Amino acid sequence: MRVPAIERELGIEIFWSKSRGVGGTIKTVSDDFVVEEMLVDGSRADLEPTKPSEITGEGRYLICQLIKRDRDTLLAVRGIAKQLGISERRVRIAGIKDKKALTAQHISIENMRPEKLTRVRMMGIQVHPLRYSVNMVFPHMSYGNRFHITIRDLSHRRPILQERASNVLNELRMLGGIPNFFGHQRFGTVRPITHLVGKAIAQNDLEKAALIFLAKASLHEHPESYEARQRLWKTRDYREALAYFPKRLLYERMMLARLAKNPRDYKGAFRRLPLRLRNLLLQAYQSYLFNNFLSQRVLRRIPLDEPQPGDYVIKIDNHGLPTNSYEIAKAENIRSLSSAVEKTKMSIGIPLVGSKQSPSGGMQGEIERSILEREEVSQSNFSVEDMSELRAAGRVRPAVTPIIDPEVSSAEKDEINVHKKKLRVAFTLHRGCYATVVLREFMKSRNPIKAGF
Repeated sequence: MRVPAIERELGIEIFWSKSRGVGGTIKTVSDDFVVEEMLVDGSRADLEPTKPSEITGEGRYLICQLIKRDRDTLLAVRGIAKQLGISERRVRIAGIKDKKALTAQHISIENMRPEKLTRVRMMGIQVHPLRYSVNMVFPHMSYGNRFHITIRDLSHRRPILQERASNVLNELRMLGGIPNFFGHQRFGTVRPITHLVGKAIAQNDLEKAALIFLAKASLHEHPESYEARQRLWKTRDYREALAYFPKRLLYERMMLARLAKNPRDYKGAFRRLPLRLRNLLLQAYQSYLFNNFLSQRVLRRIPLDEPQPGDYVIKIDNHGLPTNSYEIAKAENIRSLSSAVEKTKMSIGIPLVGSKQSPSGGMQGEIERSILEREEVSQSNFSVEDMSELRAAGRVRPAVTPIIDPEVSSAEKDEINVHKKKLRVAFTLHRGCYATVVLREFMKSRNPIKAGF
């Protein structure tokens, strides 16, 4: 089954399941893509949180629930901080959620009284205080996310839709999960450039990185944005661009404001962006490399559930989550590691190569080294000389992730698209895993952009 060109450009070169997909579109409206964050302590962010009679607990961090609709997570955090009159650093999140979606997640705000949250008045944003804590919210508090997704605009008859969805679900269950690719939104689907910017940063070519970020246009983006980028690509006149770049391109305008004053200060321009975003750009390139490493392993038919000499094998904690601890498969331990993988106490890992994370050994290592040579990068590139504050140490990520408690509804009439049908799917994924990677298996879309990815 042929993978769309745009996915191959992101390093995703395979479908895991062989069954035919249902087609359709996602994210027609924000309520079609609902995300509820789950923490390792068992608590779950709720779209309709129960207001506590009083704010209990102790500590300097006010734990809140952030509910957002069609809002970028980092911009939401920035807006909340601005309206509260505090530094962004005092607002912490466990993870970034989808922009075009209805999402609920936990945040912490340092040294904040609950009554001050009435100052936060932003369209599509609600902040509800829950309790005080001695700990801020941070990524390892998250267990994962529960997704409730509606696939619309389905043309096939109900029995065919049910059969195809059931076949994919059964196949994924038999396979024990899904390859743990970084999904479309990690790179930008309409304009997939974050990994390209990250590569240029890794190669310490900040001028190239800035031009890609600002001026590499996509036919799929808003016409006004496309024309603005095209014009800048030709003129390289940053001062002029600041006057005509659309207001919606907030991050771009942050950079342009600096370049308008000093056209060669690319380092200063990038430092106008939130540090979290700058890190995401470099890490997107690590994600692109990971996707390539994983795709090639599957294409070369190297098992994902049977360690090979040189593989990283990750330990799994009591919650079923991967830890930062791993072993390297060798002749003397490969039998015990294979047994641990079979019992789901360990999982085969593939590296996000970084300044402190080396490639694998053995056959997997050969794949990784050949891709790094093709890309003309090495570990040393992830210690960026001109922006030492960036974090790209790297780590080992599971090659496969489980799909927890999957559900598929019966096909129903699509009230938005006349004479079409819809399906509802729900499932839980561990933190750092992407719903779109699951959905692409169910849908097998020929055009992910048109499908809403």
